[in-house]
Amino acid sequence: MNHNMNKIYIIITLFLISLGTSAQVDRSKAPEPGPAPKIQIGEYQSFQLKNGLKVFVVENHKMPRVAFSLILDNEPIIEGDKAGYVSFAGQLLRNGTTNRTKAQLDEEIDFIGASLSTSSGSIYASSLTKHKEKLLELMTDVLFNPAFPEDELEKIRKQTVSGLAASKDDPNAIARNVRNVLVYGKEHPYGELTTEETVENVKLEDVRAYYNKYFKPNVAYLAVVGDINLKEARKLVEKHFSKWKKGEIKQPVYEVPQAPESTFVALVDRPASVQSVIEVAYPLELRPGNPDVIKTRVLNQILGGGFSSRLMQNLREDKAFTYGARSSLSSDDLVGNFVASASVRNEVTDSAVYEFIQELEKIRNSVVEERELTAAKASIIGSFARSLEQPSTIANFAINTARYNLPEDYYANYLKNVSATTLEDVKAMADKYILPDHANIIVVGKGSEVADGLKKFGAVKYYDIYGNEYEPSAAKELPAGLTAEKVIDNYISALGGEEKLSSVKAIKMDMSAEMMGNAIDMKVIKKVPEKLLIEVSMGGNVMSKQLLNDDEAVVMQMGNKVPVNEEAKEQLLLASYPFPALQYEKLGVKIELTGVEKIDGKDAYAIEVTYPSGSKLIEYYDAGSGLKVQETKTQKTPQGEMSLSTTYSDYKEVDGIKFPYLVVQPMGGGMKLNVKTQNIEINPEVGEDTFK
Repeated sequence: MNHNMNKIYIIITLFLISLGTSAQVDRSKAPEPGPAPKIQIGEYQSFQLKNGLKVFVVENHKMPRVAFSLILDNEPIIEGDKAGYVSFAGQLLRNGTTNRTKAQLDEEIDFIGASLSTSSGSIYASSLTKHKEKLLELMTDVLFNPAFPEDELEKIRKQTVSGLAASKDDPNAIARNVRNVLVYGKEHPYGELTTEETVENVKLEDVRAYYNKYFKPNVAYLAVVGDINLKEARKLVEKHFSKWKKGEIKQPVYEVPQAPESTFVALVDRPASVQSVIEVAYPLELRPGNPDVIKTRVLNQILGGGFSSRLMQNLREDKAFTYGARSSLSSDDLVGNFVASASVRNEVTDSAVYEFIQELEKIRNSVVEERELTAAKASIIGSFARSLEQPSTIANFAINTARYNLPEDYYANYLKNVSATTLEDVKAMADKYILPDHANIIVVGKGSEVADGLKKFGAVKYYDIYGNEYEPSAAKELPAGLTAEKVIDNYISALGGEEKLSSVKAIKMDMSAEMMGNAIDMKVIKKVPEKLLIEVSMGGNVMSKQLLNDDEAVVMQMGNKVPVNEEAKEQLLLASYPFPALQYEKLGVKIELTGVEKIDGKDAYAIEVTYPSGSKLIEYYDAGSGLKVQETKTQKTPQGEMSLSTTYSDYKEVDGIKFPYLVVQPMGGGMKLNVKTQNIEINPEVGEDTFK
């Protein structure tokens, strides 16, 4: 805020204070709601090409920039065992044309300081006004001449698989998957899941077929926004888009998903979880343009739409169960939905679910207070008014009016209809759309700690991370006589046997990974007894180094020595052995078999490992192969405790001993690092200077 603005702010503040001291206000009564603020929705102009493309132009000459936003109004489709190909089609549009490679396209876009992005249902491009001709040349080259290069498909496939692998350990992503399956069903496009398997099935012909069928002008809307007038826009659009040939598209029709007959709990058991993700969700028939849409927005603002909402004030401010609890009540042309969610500690999971249900019942069974209604309206009005500062908002309003057959004055009267919403309206909306007795309660958490407490809310059914129901008893039964020690013995045998493993006195491993486009090299050297080097380099520069030489431990980050506490030293000591599991008893590590869990769809024995320092982790060993497939640690973060899992796969033999050639490590923030082994040497000559 500049000096003059500060002065104005102070003067207005003093003026308001003076009013307060000279007038008496009756605070025993809620203030009468004022009239709806009058707003001026910016104007737009429109025209249509012969091929059916509908164009909306919004002039704004404040900045010398112009943007073109193309939207395709197609219904989502069922992708089946190739789920993911529709998204791939959208991404590949931007990755090269028959006239330009991706690199050439990037270079030309950068040269004029433009931006151009694509999706399966849209293309967006913007630049300075003086480059609008070149911008449309690039945009239409992408639209009309996609090359769909095979190498770019493989890059996207690889990135997608990596993201899917990371999401398997993300409780929020798991909750979202299960919620979509339960709310919509797997036969509905909103309930269909993309998996590594479906992604691997995608072929270029699938991508091309989608593009050829659904990219047609007669289902498209083009918004032209910025420093341009109608005459210029019409001339440009006709020049660049008139050759686009229309085609008949038969849009699919789906049955409308229904809420469950009675509320139940869908539990995704994650034994390593220290907190639970909770979602209360169900489908709704609420389409854009329905008069209820505005009233339900007011309702949801009171229930869970912001910091002052009931859910937030109850679960965060009053009970301190969570950092945030929110809800949404959304309209959609196919099917709307209600979702309320929060992440809470294990020990308060059932209490938090109780509060969710109580708040849903409360807003149904009693009239809200006038102050809540007034605050909700003010928040919505403020948000709507701020959105009008963006010229693109006006274009979006125009397109939505056409797409959903809204009244021409729908947005002009929006605030008037918000202000006209009464307490009785909110109560009627709650009766109609808040359904605590017909909800899916999704909980992703530690079943052994939360399952019993959840039974009071309905039947507790178990689901895997893909929304498939299973009987927990089938996955929880341990073979008679099995112990943690036997699981470890089986693991050692699966690797190559104790005799073979004990003969390894030194080992050298070269590994590689990639992070944000940068290649990372890793070197690990172990030598018995208690000598270890872990070195991480990027671009030939050593980024970090960890050393253990008998009793001396050193950790270097970017050339600086980092203090090593006893727990970290303990971890380095254990890691210095070629096969740490052989040393558990010698080093005083305690192990306990806790059960059988599903890891990536397969049974795995879970063993709780407790180090002498008291720190713990859970190791998972595949029930069939005996090999270790995952280990999970609990880590404290500013957002609370989180469980982080490292996975082991792609085992290969070296001199008769099996090693995991792919280790996927968590990096925080949902990111994963795929560490691939390039070379392993057994019992190489290793000098003592290596560890100094």
